[in-house]
Amino acid sequence: MHQAEIIVLLLTVMGILAVVACKIALPYPIVLVVGGLALGFVPRSPAVNLNPDVFFYFILPALLYPAALFTSWRDFRRNLRPILLLAIGLVLATMFAVAWIAHSIVPALPWAAAFALGAIVSPPDAVAATAIIRRLSVPHRIEVILEGESLVNDATALVALQFAVAALVTGTFSPAYAAERFVWVAAGGIGIGLLVGVGMRWVQSHLDNPPIQITFSLLTPFIAYLSAEHIHASGVLATVAVGIFLGWHSPLMITARTRLQAYAFWETITFLLNGFVFIVIGLQLPRILHAWNRGSLPGVFMSAIAICGTVILVRFAWVIPGAYLSRLFRSERTVRHPATSWQYIAIVSWAGMRGVVSLAAAGALPLALPNGQPFPGRDYILFVAFSVIFVTLVLQGLTLPVVIRKLHVPPDAETDEEERLARLEANKAALKWIEDAGADGKFSPDAAKRLHAEYDERIEQLRLCAENPDDCRGEIATPQYQRLQHQALRIERKTIIRLRNERVINDDALRRIQRDLDLAEARMTGE
Repeated sequence: MHQAEIIVLLLTVMGILAVVACKIALPYPIVLVVGGLALGFVPRSPAVNLNPDVFFYFILPALLYPAALFTSWRDFRRNLRPILLLAIGLVLATMFAVAWIAHSIVPALPWAAAFALGAIVSPPDAVAATAIIRRLSVPHRIEVILEGESLVNDATALVALQFAVAALVTGTFSPAYAAERFVWVAAGGIGIGLLVGVGMRWVQSHLDNPPIQITFSLLTPFIAYLSAEHIHASGVLATVAVGIFLGWHSPLMITARTRLQAYAFWETITFLLNGFVFIVIGLQLPRILHAWNRGSLPGVFMSAIAICGTVILVRFAWVIPGAYLSRLFRSERTVRHPATSWQYIAIVSWAGMRGVVSLAAAGALPLALPNGQPFPGRDYILFVAFSVIFVTLVLQGLTLPVVIRKLHVPPDAETDEEERLARLEANKAALKWIEDAGADGKFSPDAAKRLHAEYDERIEQLRLCAENPDDCRGEIATPQYQRLQHQALRIERKTIIRLRNERVINDDALRRIQRDLDLAEARMTGE
């Protein structure tokens, strides 16, 4: 099959599996991985190899950037300590534990190769975490910590992998140089990201053309990532830094028209890339299995199971004591949240899904050493990396909703309450301006009166929801009021379609009215 035909086939299968995932109410990454795995065993199925360069320089920046762009800087900063403990401390602890287990099981595997394996499987994946966690009723702080961890930990793992490979190639390792190098990689990546962010903020603030602005938005993560990699800094941290920076400043630098189109654009790009990489993950196993002698497969499987167990248990061993010890060093001034409950700790401990970053990192290992010898244990590392991805993604991804239900974690209404308060304050401020403008005679009394009545109604709905938050379920209006609004919009839609069908209006007029109705419905549903 030609490459174009393979891409079309994969996108078609991806769409079908995504529909299946919606029908059976499962996170689509899990369904896509299992579907890709099944497709890989079909005779004459296409051979799809994940090119590490394509992933690291094309797919990864485009996935990290929107995740960072829509991350709350306030919440990220408030939870910086647990995020860094997971993104740096836990990644290094997992790397050492996996290296020790792998070398103990396979003594022929050099220590440097064992550390390379540990670095590859140590970081939970941003794609997997975001795609699964956001579908669940997870407390907001837990979501912030998990997403923040997955945005930063790739940098730690990839730097550690570079040092492990370099130690294997050169036969030497300097802890002092490694520490110095890590500081430069982190600081340089963040610095490049902020510089690109400042430049893009200036560009975006001088434009008012959605297609051009979206084009610059698409280029932003690649400029930051490639610039950082060019100076041997962290492209991951550069992309995360520019995303968080522009996410904070975007409300002031782009118009509503651009914002609506850009959000839809990035939502589509994220889904397509997520779906593609997850189905490609599933397709890798048959190719990896073909590299092994059938007689050695049982031992390899047992080794993979042991390392999967190590990856899961180390996370528990790190998170549980770390959460309680952090309270001892937390001052009264910095306490913004109640003491973390054991249920929250259990969720963070169990939510350690690995993803395509681990598989791409394994595929990026060199085929041979400078002396011409094959890279030691490369096929073994690939198989174990896939096993960890598959087990954590499917096992933990499928059972996480069950764990949350069994732990009886209460729903988190913090964001809903903040939204209602902000809407109420904004509507009151607008109402005060309308009253002043009407009193000054800037507008006609009739126009001021009509708009005043509309804002009065909004404020009343927000107050009703504040008094009965359980009934509103995070919406900005009471259920009865929303049903009435939806029915009224439905009647409007039917009417304009009937007028179009009767040739009273043309399609341009229909689309103009339909856009206003779509915006009104999106405003009601919060989409």
